[in-house]
Amino acid sequence: MDLGIKGRRAIVCASSKGLGRACAIALANEGVDVTITARGAEALAKTAAEIRAANPAVTVTEVAGDITTPEGRAAVLKACPEPDILVNNAGGPPPGDFRNWTRDDWIKALDANMLTPIELIKATVDGMMARKFGRIVNITSAAVKAPIDILGLSNGARAGLTGFIAGLSRKTVINNVTINALLPGPFETDRLIGTAKAESAKRGIPAEQILADRAKTNPAGRFGDPEEFGLFCAFLCGAKAGYITGQNILLDGGSFPGTL
Repeated sequence: MDLGIKGRRAIVCASSKGLGRACAIALANEGVDVTITARGAEALAKTAAEIRAANPAVTVTEVAGDITTPEGRAAVLKACPEPDILVNNAGGPPPGDFRNWTRDDWIKALDANMLTPIELIKATVDGMMARKFGRIVNITSAAVKAPIDILGLSNGARAGLTGFIAGLSRKTVINNVTINALLPGPFETDRLIGTAKAESAKRGIPAEQILADRAKTNPAGRFGDPEEFGLFCAFLCGAKAGYITGQNILLDGGSFPGTL
């Protein structure tokens, strides 16, 4: 399927690894020029080199920095001031007990997972509407649909972003600018593996066993492949996806048991 976005420009946040990387690769495969950003310069450079090698006709711009800071956002927007596509993504805050979280903990979570996407949308959405094309995808979490008790910081921040987008996305779509969220369940990423290793150290159980046991609890019997996520993101960014907006789409292998 030709998604009709060849030659478009995209910003993909937190894209050196994991789901962000998969989204950048999928968009580049569609002929989109991508500006990728992450804090780790070495991993970012490796991803950029891989995308260039696979898609020599595509322009790949790498910007190392922290997208959750004003300086990080300014650097990315300087590199790509008029994106047609924006994929918002940032690592989630740590788990814990809400009794132990301070105001600073909450502000940090809100900055990363609510206010940063809003700031990037604010900086780009008017240009998208003027050009009559824009696709914004927020990578949030399956916890938006089914909150996880120890991830209260993430639950709160991502729910706030979801509520904000519910209103804004109905105002932009008349100008062919859509805003949607992708809600990942467990995907086979470095973050998932790292969590298993940490649990392994605490419980004295091999990380491989922990991962295998967890995969069995998913109706699909496995974890998601990041490539699957990237391809769905690219579809939402396609020219023919202009009638989908304000949606929160689960990619979780059927873990969420509800009907809505």
